[in-house]
Amino acid sequence: MTEGAVVSVPEGLLDEGVWFRVEAAGTAAAVRRAAERLASELAMPEQRIAELSIVAAEMAGNLVKHALQGTILVRAVRVEAQAGVELIAIDSGPGMPDVPHSLGDGHSTAGTLGIGLGAIQRQASRWDLHSLPGRGTVLVVQVWPGSLPAVPWAAGLTRPITGETVSGDAVAARETDGRRQLLVCDGLGHGGLAAAASREAVRVFRQTAAAPPAMVVEALHRALGHTRGAALAVAELDQAAGLVRYAGLGNIVGTVFDTVGGRRGMISMPGIAGHQRRRIREYDYPLPPGGIVVMHSDGVVDRWNPAEYPGLLTRSPEVIAGTVLRDAGTRRDDAGVIVARLR
Repeated sequence: MTEGAVVSVPEGLLDEGVWFRVEAAGTAAAVRRAAERLASELAMPEQRIAELSIVAAEMAGNLVKHALQGTILVRAVRVEAQAGVELIAIDSGPGMPDVPHSLGDGHSTAGTLGIGLGAIQRQASRWDLHSLPGRGTVLVVQVWPGSLPAVPWAAGLTRPITGETVSGDAVAARETDGRRQLLVCDGLGHGGLAAAASREAVRVFRQTAAAPPAMVVEALHRALGHTRGAALAVAELDQAAGLVRYAGLGNIVGTVFDTVGGRRGMISMPGIAGHQRRRIREYDYPLPPGGIVVMHSDGVVDRWNPAEYPGLLTRSPEVIAGTVLRDAGTRRDDAGVIVARLR
């Protein structure tokens, strides 16, 4: 679903999720129905579906009543043993001047009872948010059917160019034989053919045997020969060595941030995976304790400054990714971003 459009929810919601632009009560109802339908497809218990419905209604209702340019992503989240539903609400204002106070029942800026955020907290399995006055809020909520999975070490978001229903960008993370690796892939062009190239890259990335990033990129290059081709990069976070190992082809941006906002860019080689390349090279970069790795396609401009977002780098990867997509993602291109942190 293109962000900004309000259409019927497709049969079989994809794990990439469905974006809704939430500006009216009718759209808020569509968000709730989409969340319920996805939960049913995932065979979640009826009680959890009812609780998810409350969460979806409150999140969408808050955007209608309070937000500017509010959007919600509804998508599945999975671990080996179970699947849940994740809702990510993103808006561009007005933001919360006092987040702890806003989370308390009884607080309202719209003449209502002010129980929305409190209700969300009570029904959610996991939640996180970041909000700044004048900038807006990113709220991430997960509802799981049973025991809460471990906190994810990486999370990403993609969004199609305005006017398209699928994104040609894709992101993925995997942990194989002790290697924790990230992928960002930007299929050439837009639409279905670009998306097909990126989906193939994700499939091969997930199935390829554990190997250093340069070898994984080489495998992806060979696998994409029958597709339109793509820019892509693979990063490996090695906490024991204190390093990020990085290899890429084409215009993918990778950056390592330290805990105080210092940054170090990572290098991709010129080329198109699947069609043309120079020798694939792998580079090592220091990974400081608590450091964060952010990778994105050229649909996200490399101009955001963590210093302008107090506290953001302490939040979850989902919240960081949502903030970057909101403030640095363009509407004139597919956009994809992934964020990772090893605790």
